[in-house]
Amino acid sequence: MGQNLQTSGRLRPVDLARGHGLSTQAVRNYEEAGILPAAARTPHGYRTYTSLHAGALRAFLALVPGHGHHSAASIMRAVNEGRVDEAFHLIDESHVQLLDDRRTLQAVESALRDLEPESGADPAAVSAPGGTFIGPLAEALGIRPATLRKWERAGLVRPRRDPQTGYRVYDEADIRDARLAHQLRRGGYLLEHIAPLITQVRAAGGLEPLEAALSDWHDRLSARGRAMLTGAAELEAYLRERGR
Repeated sequence: MGQNLQTSGRLRPVDLARGHGLSTQAVRNYEEAGILPAAARTPHGYRTYTSLHAGALRAFLALVPGHGHHSAASIMRAVNEGRVDEAFHLIDESHVQLLDDRRTLQAVESALRDLEPESGADPAAVSAPGGTFIGPLAEALGIRPATLRKWERAGLVRPRRDPQTGYRVYDEADIRDARLAHQLRRGGYLLEHIAPLITQVRAAGGLEPLEAALSDWHDRLSARGRAMLTGAAELEAYLRERGR
């Protein structure tokens, strides 16, 4: 029966699955999720697919690397339900997110390049074996102490407290984080956007290890952009197939 289905232009779930390294259950799940159009049934109740379903599966699998599984599924559901404009809107949102990620990367790279002493006090020079206090650090950065306290509440800096005086004490890592936060704030980034980046610096163990991570980040963004192009080509082919 399988051979007859294929020669008549109809495909079984296993025929779709084999070409993409999937299980037949995965193909059925994709149909039930609306990622594939509803399959026709034989008189005995077996699913039969066509080249249209094969095109839908190719489009979905091509969209996933660039848009993620959830967005890719939403795009395919919208197309299959005739809501093409909504599908385009979802694609636009993914591109906006990619652009935002690129801008964030550029901001971090720019901030790292700009971590040079400005005129006046050098923030690095205020560091001492026991750390520095809020006043000298704020003066070195050209900001108010209240700004540093605000950054502390946002998790951008984590000074310890002097056990005798209770004063905030900033060590070298705190000074580094404060300088990076200062550059990013000057670039227009909000505190809630800066905090995860500072966390990455701490997790990387400093700025030098982070630079290698930024190179990998750049490669991943480029790969995502190319994947979006591939997904767009497959989706366009599927839309043409649906229009026939």
